[in-house]
Amino acid sequence: MIFGYARTSTAEQEAGLQAQCRDLEGNGCARIYAEQISATAHSRPELSRALDHMRAGDTLMVTKPDRLARSTADLLTLVETIKGKGCELVILSMGGQRLDTSNPTSKLMLTMLAAVAEFERDLMKERQAEGIAKAKADGRYKGRKPTARIQQDTIRRLKNEGMTVTEIAENLKISRMSVYRVLK
Repeated sequence: MIFGYARTSTAEQEAGLQAQCRDLEGNGCARIYAEQISATAHSRPELSRALDHMRAGDTLMVTKPDRLARSTADLLTLVETIKGKGCELVILSMGGQRLDTSNPTSKLMLTMLAAVAEFERDLMKERQAEGIAKAKADGRYKGRKPTARIQQDTIRRLKNEGMTVTEIAENLKISRMSVYRVLK
């Protein structure tokens, strides 16, 4: 069976997620696991679900390696996990080439391309940090707005009304730690 996995980092990337699902369907995926979650998240429930359902002889298909893994090491670990189940990984968008882990050449290419992608990501983060530092020096960078502090009156009122910290956090869509900080 061919399983597909599609991922975007944010809900705003809905068109990208739909495009991935369309490409996976068009390449024969019987079941597609899709989620909108950052690759840096500690758990990716749909990826875990896909891996749990895979049996020997199955294939996991993704459109690009960065949709699957957050780093070269992460990608290679996932490849080994998939191979350990007796399954294969196929990546569609590799300059018109399909890479699959069933042969050594594709595995070498996948490792090299993942390393380049990780390098590009690191460079982008470096440029971003430089831009933020310059904006701070120029007095233009304020950071993100403090969501919990803006709602501190509401947090205290809900706590006084008997809501638990977890309920307040869920209700206001903020973290439990933010609620604790306001109540401190």
